[in-house]
Amino acid sequence: MANNRYRFCFGPWNISEGQDPYGPTTRPPQSFDWKLNQLKKLGFDAMMFHDDDAVPDIDDKSEQQIRKEAKELKKRLDDAGIAAEMVAPRLWFSPLTMDGAYTSNEPKCRRYAIDRSLRSIDIANILGTDILVLWLAREGTYLREAKSGRRSVELLVEAFDKMLEHDKGIRLAVEPKPNEPMDHAYVPTIGHALAIAQLTRDQKRVGALIETAHCILAGLDPADEIDFAMSFGKLWSLHLNDQNGLKFDQDKPFASNNLRGAFNQVRALERNKYGSNGEYICFDVHPFRTTKVEHWVDHLKNSRRTFMRLVEKVQSFDEDRAKQLIANRDYQALDQMVIEHLLGRD
Repeated sequence: MANNRYRFCFGPWNISEGQDPYGPTTRPPQSFDWKLNQLKKLGFDAMMFHDDDAVPDIDDKSEQQIRKEAKELKKRLDDAGIAAEMVAPRLWFSPLTMDGAYTSNEPKCRRYAIDRSLRSIDIANILGTDILVLWLAREGTYLREAKSGRRSVELLVEAFDKMLEHDKGIRLAVEPKPNEPMDHAYVPTIGHALAIAQLTRDQKRVGALIETAHCILAGLDPADEIDFAMSFGKLWSLHLNDQNGLKFDQDKPFASNNLRGAFNQVRALERNKYGSNGEYICFDVHPFRTTKVEHWVDHLKNSRRTFMRLVEKVQSFDEDRAKQLIANRDYQALDQMVIEHLLGRD
């Protein structure tokens, strides 16, 4: 029987309206309160937040107003029995960050990015989470000659150090992605994220968030990335979803495209006891554009259900038999054993 170690969350952006680069929305917008109300109904325990999910129009508000609205949100979360899993500065929408945020060639743009990140830390403190997620969306280039890779690493470290100095309890969870929206990103993998942590003023407080789709986009196996990050004790958050090959970031429901890959991700989480320190399973998934309003949250419900079914599959997997096959180097039989197990024919 699957254990109850796992707690689940999603973000308000995961109940999206169906707009894509080639067409308009296919579902009407829903209020934040409506999305918040779906959490408990679906068996979720926490919500992820961008800074402007927590405080809309954050750039137009004073520090006092930001704190006031964050406190009001905290009360709403408490009343609903919902935790804030993380806060992330949304640094890819502003005109000031079109050529990078922390690594922009323009000092005023870098100052904006750092200042907004510090406000995000303040929001995180008020909401009761110590995780600041950094998706370095525009930290890269469209043209290699436009920036120095070494200088950009120095600028990232400088920005991270200012965040670590701003608050002694905050942890920075870097969310790597190799491309999109930039042509090439400066921190494309978990290895890059953990390496850059070594250069900061407090490497123990710089870790990682792994997303399934981002690993696949980098040509890597998500289960291996999970094992790698947890070998360092640095996997502080997790975005499970799925991806059909090396294309745009699809955020498909968990296991939608590769059931065996999903099985191996859950197996890695189980053997590393992910969740034992309070970490959440986050589903960064979106409904298909064709989804009807009445089926709007099924992608979240289905992802959670699939995850729990796979926990049961991992826990019922005959590890002793697998070890015997490995010792005999009978990988062909091991391969078929996994297939039969997932088919329900053990």
